[in-house]
Amino acid sequence: MIELYYWPTPNGHKVTIFLEETELEYRIVPIDIGVGDQFKPEFLKIAPNNRMPAIVDLAPVDGGEPISVFESGAILLYLAEKTGKFLPTTLRDRKTVMEWLFWQMGGLGPMAGQNHHFTQYAPEKIPYAIERYVNETNRLYGVLNRQLEGRDYIAGAYSIADIACYPWIVPYERQQQQLEDFPNLQRWFERMRDRPAVVCAYAKGQPFSNRPTVNEESRKILFGQTAASVSPQP
Repeated sequence: MIELYYWPTPNGHKVTIFLEETELEYRIVPIDIGVGDQFKPEFLKIAPNNRMPAIVDLAPVDGGEPISVFESGAILLYLAEKTGKFLPTTLRDRKTVMEWLFWQMGGLGPMAGQNHHFTQYAPEKIPYAIERYVNETNRLYGVLNRQLEGRDYIAGAYSIADIACYPWIVPYERQQQQLEDFPNLQRWFERMRDRPAVVCAYAKGQPFSNRPTVNEESRKILFGQTAASVSPQP
């Protein structure tokens, strides 16, 4: 059994996609980031960066005590190694999957996240910041489009690289991108969208998606934190 601390964001969807693909038994523990659940001391014990998702594996393969994992890329890697799925064992194929997993974690996610922030959530519209992150998102779409030329999936076979990247392409319209400009990426996107496990994963998030995330109060919770304000209380 996997306990999944979750909210339906791109990073949250990554983990439900993997769990649905592998049919691992899991239970969702909602972490409502709009009301500050991510700062509760009990959550910070398993996710010290006060970000979801996080998991607790109640039955790790070593047979020992439950294991907690935070950071979505680390969770995908942990679960892939636990199940033996979606991560190749051969040196070169594994290397390629890891490259694109870290590309998403270090590039596509952070840049698209800043795109979302400055185009959707920032209280002040800053043209330079919007242009900077919309353009960088566009550049990264181009990188992925080139990688997908002649391939069904990012590393050839379906892998955690695809699972990591797809949820960050789903909001392409909010990111001011047009998939028609990236035909290889568009074909891959449609292939991913239609996978039964992906459909199920997004359905799991639907009950939480109707709750408003960003208003004046939640904006302070989501974007106004400092080291002092998130320190767990003794």
